[in-house]
Amino acid sequence: MTKRTILMGMLALSSAAFSADANPPAPKKDDRPQPPTRSFDAPGSPPFTRLDGKPGVNPPADADGDFVIGPEYQQAPEFKVVAGVPQGKVQQFTISSKDGTLFNPGIARDVFGTVDPSNPKTLIVQTHQIDYTRTITVYIPAQYVAGTAAPFIVTHDGPQMGHPDMGLAHALDNLIAQHRVPAMVAIMISNGGGDAQGHERGREYDTMSGLYAEYIETTVLPKVEKNYDLKLTKDPEGRATMGTSSGGSAALIMAWYHPDLYHRVLTFSGTFVNQQWPFNPETPDGAWDFHAKLIPESEPKPIRLFMAVGDHDLLNPNVMRDGMHDWVAANNRMAMVLKAKGYHYQYLFCLNVGHGLGPARGQILPHALEWLWKGYPLTPAP
Repeated sequence: MTKRTILMGMLALSSAAFSADANPPAPKKDDRPQPPTRSFDAPGSPPFTRLDGKPGVNPPADADGDFVIGPEYQQAPEFKVVAGVPQGKVQQFTISSKDGTLFNPGIARDVFGTVDPSNPKTLIVQTHQIDYTRTITVYIPAQYVAGTAAPFIVTHDGPQMGHPDMGLAHALDNLIAQHRVPAMVAIMISNGGGDAQGHERGREYDTMSGLYAEYIETTVLPKVEKNYDLKLTKDPEGRATMGTSSGGSAALIMAWYHPDLYHRVLTFSGTFVNQQWPFNPETPDGAWDFHAKLIPESEPKPIRLFMAVGDHDLLNPNVMRDGMHDWVAANNRMAMVLKAKGYHYQYLFCLNVGHGLGPARGQILPHALEWLWKGYPLTPAP
């Protein structure tokens, strides 16, 4: 394991996810048809409150329910460095797959799988074992008091070594200083490599079990505490998890299978579709089962959930044509079952953006974090 302290004076710029590139690279050619634009009022959609046509406008930070925003967006001012606002520290270290027992060794594939002729809900995939290294990026707020148990948020698909996500760090600096969120630690965990069925990222993020939450609990968090002399809270009300795409489904999977560990979940373009591999007969439809049966057929769990999707988010991006690969339909269905079961949730339907939410993300992330932490004690005002 190696360590690296990132000097704050070198990190004044926000990450590329939250800043404009004056000379953006030419888009890569994609032979896959682009997803169609879905309407917020199409059949099967929840009844939305319309806030569209008002750039920069988000729903109230204490409101539950379903909202339409866009199609134009304004980056939130919280991503800017503000003079006089205490700046947290951002540091990084790495973990090898050999450092733990779960997800060791990793897996990878050379080619995408083929549909299983005996079960069209899954793929036949040839994999091989790999060793891998993941980067752990840790934001420590300036307000952290040594020896106290800090609330924290775990984010998936974290940045690589030498490229910390300063956009999130700057947003947290400002939100904490404004007493809109608690003085939380952020633990940004990079994935084990690849994507979807047969790759390590897919195994970590799309598996419907508590294993990844347990990996983080037993392998990642103890190293964060030891490396930076931190104490992280054991209270699930003070623990949040966040991600985009399969990282979003992973965030909910962690809280669903371990509500003893996490109560707060933030998802962008959540992959609540049939992506799990290998096949599991207990959840034969993967994360699609969240809205098909798990949430409707279970007593409500103490989970607070923020979701957002783009109106031309993904639709059937692979060889599986099982009716369970529409990201917009999946998120719409999630909203309706969450409402029916009485969950605290906020759902944003973002116009004119696709998978990952593009410019909408820069508008809504600070708002989403504020909504997510409602009800949790904040840092007292000076």
